[in-house]
Amino acid sequence: VITEKASLLQESNKYVFKVHSKSNKYQIKKAVEEIFEVTVLGVNVVKVHGKNKVFNGKKVLTPSWKKALITLKLGDTISLVEGA
Repeated sequence: VITEKASLLQESNKYVFKVHSKSNKYQIKKAVEEIFEVTVLGVNVVKVHGKNKVFNGKKVLTPSWKKALITLKLGDTISLVEGA
């Protein structure tokens, strides 16, 4: 997830990812450590509930999703944008 708040969190070794809604903290930690080869110190998880929107005059509920806030060991970084 790339937002202004997430960009500010990267300065303190925290990264935000959109994850599968049924995954738990242990699965998220293991996946991040294997994919990015970093040491994860902590995982915080937030469920973001869907919102009611109006599309073409019809009320529609946007899907709910889950995001994970990953705290890395000092000195470890994740390059999210290639070529930047």
